[in-house]
Amino acid sequence: MTNPTISVRLTKGATILTAAAGVTVLGLSPAAAHVTANSTSTAAGGYTQITFSVPTESDTAATNKLQLTLPEDTPFASVRTKPMEGWTAEVTEKKLPSPATVGEGAITEAASTITWTADEDHVIDPGEFQTFTISVGPLPEEEGQQILLPVAQTYTDGRTVAWDQPTPDTGEEPEHPSPSLTITAPETTGHGTTEEPATAAEQTAATSPSGGSALAWAGLIAGLLGLAAGLTALIRTRRSN
Repeated sequence: MTNPTISVRLTKGATILTAAAGVTVLGLSPAAAHVTANSTSTAAGGYTQITFSVPTESDTAATNKLQLTLPEDTPFASVRTKPMEGWTAEVTEKKLPSPATVGEGAITEAASTITWTADEDHVIDPGEFQTFTISVGPLPEEEGQQILLPVAQTYTDGRTVAWDQPTPDTGEEPEHPSPSLTITAPETTGHGTTEEPATAAEQTAATSPSGGSALAWAGLIAGLLGLAAGLTALIRTRRSN
């Protein structure tokens, strides 16, 4: 997904001055990037990692807080955040209006918001951007369905910008478009898209001697034993001579 820019259309005379004054009062540069989202997969029923790119548009204040609202009508059974230095992430859950079928089971509550908060040394200063990554799933089963992921961006001057406007069917982009993803056809081949990503502990277990690499360890031990036997035979031969 590309990062379109907000442009200020200038006409003649007083209109130019009015537009420039409005931009100055808000502390925004004339051309500012949107908050966008990119995902590793959009396959129906699968799991995905979604990365939000968040630029600071203000010329006078830094971004110190970001709140993501997750869908309630198509909730995710699993929501994980990626650790970020200098930022804390708080996942808030709430009870659903009615049980929702997700994947092969039903859930009665789900994550509703994720709030990232920066310490003083890790705010996103003017002219900078930061990325925020989450892992979610399973995705809805309906191909072509659009999932809105609205974000509220808060600045150190107390101002909050809501990126929550859906793009109409005409395709004309609103002033503050909501990040979103569109569900595509389920994948019939491949690995890892229909299963929840493994945690670090699960990945470690999978590569331990009791996991998937047990045969490799057994082969290494057998090789060392064979080498030791060969050296013993060589020493005995030399002694007998």
